[in-house]
Amino acid sequence: FVEEYTNRVDIVSLDEETGTFVADPKLSFSHPYPTTKLMFVPDKECNRPDLLATTGDYLRIWEVKEDGVELKSLLNNNKNSEFCAPLTSFDWNESDCRRLGTSSIDTTCTIWDVERECVDTQLIAHDKEVYDIAWGGAGVFASVSADGSVRVFDLRDKEHSTIIYESPQPETPLLRLGWNKQDPRYMATVMMDSYKVIVLDIRFPTLPVAELQRHQACVNALSWAPHSSCHICTAGDDSQALIWDLSSMSQPVDGGLDPILAYSAGAEINQLQWSSTNPDWVGICFGNKLQILRV
Repeated sequence: FVEEYTNRVDIVSLDEETGTFVADPKLSFSHPYPTTKLMFVPDKECNRPDLLATTGDYLRIWEVKEDGVELKSLLNNNKNSEFCAPLTSFDWNESDCRRLGTSSIDTTCTIWDVERECVDTQLIAHDKEVYDIAWGGAGVFASVSADGSVRVFDLRDKEHSTIIYESPQPETPLLRLGWNKQDPRYMATVMMDSYKVIVLDIRFPTLPVAELQRHQACVNALSWAPHSSCHICTAGDDSQALIWDLSSMSQPVDGGLDPILAYSAGAEINQLQWSSTNPDWVGICFGNKLQILRV
């Protein structure tokens, strides 16, 4: 990240006639501090306005219109201080689009009601910074932290959490978390500076059900397939984006699983998204480039 106050967000769309992706200057807007995550509202029926959420210093909700992008709400839960604890990530609940959860370096997760623009719940989730958060259903979410644990929370019982996994090396941070929306028994996480992806089955806490070990450098991003329960894409500093088929995960394979597809980018891949509306497309970012890959 470049530590500058002014950054930009560009919205890119496919020109179906030419088959090229174009950035519309009208849909480009400045953003204070780098965004730690971007996400469109998960509105499969397309009944809602075209909303985009970003996190950085605060959570912001933007409305994308034909002629531009306007800030709809700036959500700040720390009204008593001029300082803010940066937000590391967030996830928008697919089952209930009013709910959006953010994770912060102040050890908390905050669940927002984005329609009422207020906090639904804030809880101390971990002993150290929280680096990622993922929904597993309407009222259930999980988070990962610098304390090295994956914890699951149920909003019906906010006093308790379940530790699903802890780093084998003490105090090794877990940086990313993906919860399989097609089969919520499974989630995946990545340790800091680790070459492997850890796949977990929440029915069997503490022991990984699989470890994906074909990256040649540290893994930075992962994304479960939005349309298949057994596929996941991972990407990292080895400039590789790998797609894995986990359907044979239950039978041990000598030497571990191999990916079914691989793509080599021009530099370290630091971001990855698998499109839920067009599951043939995976987007990756490396250097100053965005590439759309067809699966």
